[in-house]
Amino acid sequence: MPIAVDIDVMLARRKMSVGELADRVGITPANLAVLKNGRAKAVRFATLAALCEVLECQPGDLLRWETETATETEDAADG
Repeated sequence: MPIAVDIDVMLARRKMSVGELADRVGITPANLAVLKNGRAKAVRFATLAALCEVLECQPGDLLRWETETATETEDAADG
């Protein structure tokens, strides 16, 4: 998928755990893991807004677009 999720980066910058972020945003740790690991097919704007509020960031700090070829190259290297 050409959308990369950088929640890990913001968690590290804020020295926050996945569990704490999930609790403060109001979603389950399992749902946050799906989003964080790039397996989500969609994200609600309300959830994105809550993530940005808790992490004190902009949506672009959490999500970025990558070309399909870059994503395919990374997938090939992983597999």
